[in-house]
Amino acid sequence: MSGTEATLYEVAGGAAWITLNRPENRNALSAVLVNELNEHLITANNDPDVRSIVITGSDPAFCAGADLKSPPGEAIDGGGKSVPYPDVLTRILDSQKPVIVAVNGAAFAGGLGLVGAADIVITAEDVQFSFSEVRIGVIPAVISVVCLPKLGTHHGMKLFLTGERFTGSQAVDFGLAHRAVPKDQLKSAVQEEIDMINLGGPNAVVECKKLVRRVSELDIAQGFAETGDWSVRMFKSEEGAEGMKAFREKRKPSWVPED
Repeated sequence: MSGTEATLYEVAGGAAWITLNRPENRNALSAVLVNELNEHLITANNDPDVRSIVITGSDPAFCAGADLKSPPGEAIDGGGKSVPYPDVLTRILDSQKPVIVAVNGAAFAGGLGLVGAADIVITAEDVQFSFSEVRIGVIPAVISVVCLPKLGTHHGMKLFLTGERFTGSQAVDFGLAHRAVPKDQLKSAVQEEIDMINLGGPNAVVECKKLVRRVSELDIAQGFAETGDWSVRMFKSEEGAEGMKAFREKRKPSWVPED
């Protein structure tokens, strides 16, 4: 594991683990932390040994949102010192490797942008979430872009207007998370997701992420037209041929690690 001022980075079992590591300020989004997170995402996406990326926090929190001790808006717009936070959220959305967020502790305000942008979210069941911006006279503007598609206007309106706290288990009900587990089972639950991703063809996993993003933008006719061609390309690919051959021969495909 490599350590820097605000984050930790480790590759294990085919996954890059990025840990927000400023527990003294609840892993708030300082310019330094945002910049390091961005660099780690680039490193992980360029590493052929990495199949997935995990973002988590050092206890007791996951991420408290913007660092309010920094100049106003610094972590959001960059302020000349950091990569703008929207660029980091876009990098997560566009990442070729699936991004898993493991919510180990409180996730407030801007920290929920990481949750909204992630492909898979596993949370400790009793941690606290809140779109708390309204309580200090601002709004969850930037993160609404990635959170509202998951929440919908029904849940989003109430949670944004009130700033109320809700648990990890409720986050599943609201559509922000996929699974809530006891905190001592969080890492093993994330590892289960990593292991399942590793069973898929590396290129197929990349294309599945593109597929989910793309199809939501298309009407029915366009969807069938594009996905029909897409399906043919995948069946004709070298990876597709290996997968089908392995199925016929009742063996594991070449990309699955040996036991």
